[in-house]
Amino acid sequence: MIIIMHSEATPFEIDNVVAEAEARGWQTHISHDSGETFIGLQGKGQPLDPFHLGQMPGVKETMAITQKYKLASRAFRREDTTFTIGGVTIGGEQVAVIAGPCSVESREQLLETAHAVKEAGATFLRGGAYKPRSSPYSFQGMGEQGLKLLAEAREATGLPIVTEVMSPNKVALVAIYADVLQIGARNMQNFDLLNAVGQAHKPVLLKRGMSATIEDLLMAAEYILAHGNNRVMLCERGIRTFDNKYTRNTFDINAIPLLKELTHLPIVADPSHAIGVRRHVSAITLAGLAAGADGLILETHPDPDHAVSDGDQSLTLPQFRELMNQVRALAEAVGRRV
Repeated sequence: MIIIMHSEATPFEIDNVVAEAEARGWQTHISHDSGETFIGLQGKGQPLDPFHLGQMPGVKETMAITQKYKLASRAFRREDTTFTIGGVTIGGEQVAVIAGPCSVESREQLLETAHAVKEAGATFLRGGAYKPRSSPYSFQGMGEQGLKLLAEAREATGLPIVTEVMSPNKVALVAIYADVLQIGARNMQNFDLLNAVGQAHKPVLLKRGMSATIEDLLMAAEYILAHGNNRVMLCERGIRTFDNKYTRNTFDINAIPLLKELTHLPIVADPSHAIGVRRHVSAITLAGLAAGADGLILETHPDPDHAVSDGDQSLTLPQFRELMNQVRALAEAVGRRV
């Protein structure tokens, strides 16, 4: 349930409504939009009489939330959620650009990439220290040594770090080094992991599963939000459909404006995984930005043809620099900035 207070409601009146709800075992979440105060209720408290609440001083109306996803719902929070990481505001006018290699391979590779993407205008550095791979014989990542290299790259460039965490027992370790914990597509419904990153209270980038519906994605976010961790970004990275002969996945561009309507959480587009073909990444990037994405996550590499993972979809550093020029121009055209 959401309780909407009149714009002229006093702090005392708001506190009275909060006290009434909390006395019946509900957790309350207060937000503001267009001069009005919204009190969201969550948990499993005793039933509340909407008529009684509606008669309390300062209350404008009450609203039941019918979606399964309560905390992620636009009905729960009408204004867009924004938060700041390393001086970059996520979910506002600025478009966050997360760039870097699929995998951390070496100190030289990572630092060269980090300096290049920073110079081109990226606002975050991505890189995998732990890699979920389809084959157990493929490169699995450098582990904690990779995390240390990412921390060194952050120190050298000032770029906050986005890196994937794959299991609940690695959350505490990865959280020491990372600024944003990434949940990969294969782990979107790893509920123990979702609970663990929710409890870590670090910003989270949650990727849509390969065959997940939009509601599946929002319900996965609900696990994180339920722990009071509201710094969650949802990532559209393409889904599997009946024809992936020519591309890695199918980019569900519909999901971006639809998610913007259904949820208050920031939306990130992942063109690299969405199409998986280097020469088409730029087009998908611009499409995602035009559709309303609040952020972009792109794979870049000094020598993609010799990358240990995802080389086919990784931009060269000059290609990334050129794409950033296009992103700036389009962002300005749609009222955003990079």
